[in-house]
Amino acid sequence: MGQGVLLLCTGLLGLIVGSFLNVVIYRVPRGESVVQPGSHCPACGVAIRPAQNIPVLSWILLRGRCVSCRGRISPRYPLVEAGTAGLFLLVTARVGPTAALPAFLYLAAIAVALSVIDVEVRRLPDRIVLPSYGVALSLLLLAGAIEGDWRPAARGLIAMAALLVLYLILAVAHPGGIGFGDVKLAGLLGLYLGWLGWGAVAVGTFAGFLLGAVVGLTLMATGRAGRKTAIAFGPHMLTGALLTLFVGRPVIDWYASLISPAI
Repeated sequence: MGQGVLLLCTGLLGLIVGSFLNVVIYRVPRGESVVQPGSHCPACGVAIRPAQNIPVLSWILLRGRCVSCRGRISPRYPLVEAGTAGLFLLVTARVGPTAALPAFLYLAAIAVALSVIDVEVRRLPDRIVLPSYGVALSLLLLAGAIEGDWRPAARGLIAMAALLVLYLILAVAHPGGIGFGDVKLAGLLGLYLGWLGWGAVAVGTFAGFLLGAVVGLTLMATGRAGRKTAIAFGPHMLTGALLTLFVGRPVIDWYASLISPAI
């Protein structure tokens, strides 16, 4: 399969997955099933027909309104769909047609869902995070088997344990800053960062804290948050991990050049 065809397929897949993520984002925090009932207007409860459920396009054609009750449909829906497709394209372009691609596409998908949920309700639901350990580990072990190299998976398991311990210590030492949802997410991200390498573990972990600090200070400076305001940390952890996939190697090489300059 050529690169162009692969990008087209994953882009379309991202739109479809994004549509499903909207269901996950709305229902999981409410404790509802993501399977039954089918898609329906949250305002009037009328079922959404397939022709009205085309990712992004339907929202544009309906002008953001329900056909039945004319209730407003949040622009979050097309943004999640388009954002997931865009992220799938970026991940595919970076990882390429390798055995690890499905694992990193899965990471991209849950990153979208968890980030939106954490911002909206300040929670990282166990219904998403905990099963993701099994899914991610299975996909990465399968990639290791296909590539005939188990070292990245083994490194990922060690990094998973290390970040779980690190975040658990931080949560106990500073309960107002790190929640146990963040602890559970840290182990999952450690699995992926460890697959990429020890340098990626360091960069991805540091990037999460750096992004959280920058956003927190910005909100405080603009008067939108105070020193005791709870800020969702999960999106920063996820963004730091995904950024490491794209820029981790240049950052690691740059840092290495500082501590060991060429003569």
